[in-house]
Amino acid sequence: MDEHPVPGVGVIILDGESLLLVRRAHEPGAGRWAVPGGKVGWGETLADAARREALEETGLEVEVGSVFWVGEGIGEGDPAPWHYVLIDFLASIVGGDLRPGSDAAEVRWVRLDETDDLPLTDSMRPLLASLRTGGSPWEMMGT
Repeated sequence: MDEHPVPGVGVIILDGESLLLVRRAHEPGAGRWAVPGGKVGWGETLADAARREALEETGLEVEVGSVFWVGEGIGEGDPAPWHYVLIDFLASIVGGDLRPGSDAAEVRWVRLDETDDLPLTDSMRPLLASLRTGGSPWEMMGT
């Protein structure tokens, strides 16, 4: 087990009142819905990781914008089985074809007001609260 949190990125892609979500195919959070995202590779910039994860999970090429939300995901247990520091970027689609990719069992557009009906990863709830209220960049989960 790693003794330090692992950096991860998320990609927030909006179309009007709808958000692009993926149903995770693997742990942590298998079967739950979240924005596309994943771990940052060694030597990879945050923006490059966000672009790569969006393409791998959704088939879409994106232009990465500003950071919208920062939070964390910590697995339950002692010791915790995982601890991710999450940096979620706003992004816009510039190409590609929507399809579930390597880590996604399913991908679809979901209206923000319909996300509560889905099984979501724990970090999605504070992110969605920020999106619904128009949140501010760099809003921190749990503060």
